[in-house]
Amino acid sequence: MDEHIRRSVWTTVVRHNLIGRDVLDVIRVGSPDAPPYGTLDPDLLLWTERGGRILLTEDKSTMPGHLADHLVTGHRSPGILALRRRVYLSDLVDFLCLATYASEPSEWEDRITYIP
Repeated sequence: MDEHIRRSVWTTVVRHNLIGRDVLDVIRVGSPDAPPYGTLDPDLLLWTERGGRILLTEDKSTMPGHLADHLVTGHRSPGILALRRRVYLSDLVDFLCLATYASEPSEWEDRITYIP
């Protein structure tokens, strides 16, 4: 998750994971295993590429251009999931579980998917 994702999204995913079923491997910018706060989007895309992690963002204005620049330079992306503003958090968790457990990583590569 990028650092601009609403806190309620992070809290909902953490609560979902406490149930112990269909656990989502999610980290967010600023966490110990993630890039620090303030990481520029191009650097964040490099980090997700190296780690094979799909990026969850609410940045629908500049991220498409950053992804295009990233791909033009020969880099790859595991994918970007762009969160719509008025998403029901339960629907988001359902979508993330389906994306994680009922799809192939190649379905998300090198593109932005607007969810849900």
